[in-house]
Amino acid sequence: MRPRSRTVRLTDPGALRALAHPARLTIVDELYAGVERTASELGELTALTASAMSYHLRALERWGIVERAGPRQDGRERPWRAGGDSLSVVSDSSPLSAAAADVIAGGYLQQFREELRRWSLVEDAESKTWRDATGMSRSSLWLSEAELEAFTDELKALTERYEAGRSSVEHPHGTRRVVCLIGIVPVAEKSEG
Repeated sequence: MRPRSRTVRLTDPGALRALAHPARLTIVDELYAGVERTASELGELTALTASAMSYHLRALERWGIVERAGPRQDGRERPWRAGGDSLSVVSDSSPLSAAAADVIAGGYLQQFREELRRWSLVEDAESKTWRDATGMSRSSLWLSEAELEAFTDELKALTERYEAGRSSVEHPHGTRRVVCLIGIVPVAEKSEG
């Protein structure tokens, strides 16, 4: 397997539209966790047929979001893998791009909501550390451009420190997958009128 040391940057509205589908967001989450999966395996994960999943995978492949991995040992199955080690979505101000970004954000918020719901069903059986660390918070910060840049750089460095060398295949003993959703949105000035 080749080293996964590049960020796949999506800037084209077409690439954003390709990603703006709940099944495709699930595919991306699974493959960018460091695993390789066949269309059949991903179909089971998303409740889609293998042929429907193949269609979604080819759509993502066109934009470099996913790629075919080498054949498995039996030579019959061709799994898919992430196109890089991370994915960055950059929206422009076009209506198509904004609509696609809205669908992507909505999909990730819905997935996060589902994770919180599933957690609420089992959290009583978990340790105090896991329970105390879980939840959502919202902060309203007043930052200059320089402070915002420093803030985002620090957040990126922090998450990269815990992502490095860890995947669903390889990770330290005693760790578990934790979903971390961070959103930074400068508040648009309200227009007078």
